[in-house]
Amino acid sequence: LFFVFQKISEILLILTVGWLIIQVIRGLFHYWQRKLDITNSNNLEARKKLTQISMLERIIIIVIAFIFVAIALMTIESIRELGISLLASAGVAGIIIGFAAQKSFGQVFSGIQIAFTQPIRIDDVVVIEGEWGRIEEINITYAVVKIWDQRRLIVPIEYFLNNPIQNWTRTESEILGTAMLYVSYDLPLEPLREELARLVKDHPDWDGRVQNIQVTESKEWYKELRVLVSSSESGKNWDLRVFIREKLIDFINTNYPGSFAKINSAPVSLNKNTSQ
Repeated sequence: LFFVFQKISEILLILTVGWLIIQVIRGLFHYWQRKLDITNSNNLEARKKLTQISMLERIIIIVIAFIFVAIALMTIESIRELGISLLASAGVAGIIIGFAAQKSFGQVFSGIQIAFTQPIRIDDVVVIEGEWGRIEEINITYAVVKIWDQRRLIVPIEYFLNNPIQNWTRTESEILGTAMLYVSYDLPLEPLREELARLVKDHPDWDGRVQNIQVTESKEWYKELRVLVSSSESGKNWDLRVFIREKLIDFINTNYPGSFAKINSAPVSLNKNTSQ
């Protein structure tokens, strides 16, 4: 009985040391993460480092846990060979080959690749599967996308390497947004341009770079107007586009009633003069 308790004590001691090392590593990584400010609109470098630090932390913790579990197993005589084989497989080459050999471990390898190639980063604005959202977490095997309506989209990590996605903040957070209007040909554009300039001038979501109205298409019954505005980041641009669209619609209805596009469904009559 004493021998059993002794073995249990040895195993608990080994696991406790491993747990303490993991907590120290977590504390260090969290300290480094707190020094990175991603609340600033110009936060590209901070997001790069935060993504790499988060992934590196998870990898180191997994490796340490793997090693200490193997050491604990080696204290048990009957399964010492299993512990030795696990510890021997902890080499870098062995880990990479073993991870790539199975689908679940292949996801881990994809996570490491994402951390260093960085097609996505924490707090990136992306459109995936038709959903707009921000990268909230990047784990070793999956990423969490926070959708605009507070839902969370859980995406396998290899999806980002095998499928095209829209990343609106890949190189910078500044963005251009459009609002489309469909109006009749007799609506003048200069009053709309003047009204747009007035609306964005003091708006907090406009960054002062771009504001314009252009005719981008001409159809049989109407012309298509593209209202272009810029913002320092995508969330502000969404609010700005909604505001501009509402105000321009009100402006047109008030000053140029009946100027929005109408579909003429009446049959066209052809008057022919026939001589007998």
